[in-house]
Amino acid sequence: MRFVGRLSFVKCPYCGHQEDRVLDSRPLEAASIIRRRRECQACHKRFTTYERLEEVPLMVIKSDERREAFNREKLREGIMRACEKRPIGPDVIERVLAEIEYELQDYVMQVPSRVIGEKALKKLKELDPVAYIRFASVYRQFPDINAFLDELEKFRKQDVKVNPDFHPGRGRRSQRLARRKPPRRPSLRDQVRPLDHPHGSGKADDRAL
Repeated sequence: MRFVGRLSFVKCPYCGHQEDRVLDSRPLEAASIIRRRRECQACHKRFTTYERLEEVPLMVIKSDERREAFNREKLREGIMRACEKRPIGPDVIERVLAEIEYELQDYVMQVPSRVIGEKALKKLKELDPVAYIRFASVYRQFPDINAFLDELEKFRKQDVKVNPDFHPGRGRRSQRLARRKPPRRPSLRDQVRPLDHPHGSGKADDRAL
């Protein structure tokens, strides 16, 4: 196939001439394949070509230099575990995944796993503090419980405000309840515990990315 500007020319299977004109184009299989009916400009015989879009998978470079294809389901599972029993619906999780995938389009063919992990942490930090700490406890593999508590304290001092767009309950009843003196809420230390690695190596665990 030869390209001239936006036009593509295919070598004629009958006479070998490399210029033709497209008579008809039709998408097949949900537009992943395009069928084109062509006519050679030399011998005027007609032939059909099928063009398929070749998708090059994004390769994730692990911390040990291994490479594997980006797995959306694996990332979804890690985020869902972090958001378990939190006021976060599946549609919000899908939105977070879509935003991460969109941002990964800036990378061509390969991306370090730490980039994906940090993007997920950033999204969860804006979404819910407990989900953020849960994901961080697995991804960052705190070497001991003190490192985990230090992360909690650091997060508390930052006074991060949760994005209100992610949480339900903004109606009149919620507004009335907000005027009342709120009951004592458990601290982050009461709500959060490390998921899998309370005594990890201190290195990022990219198995879920």
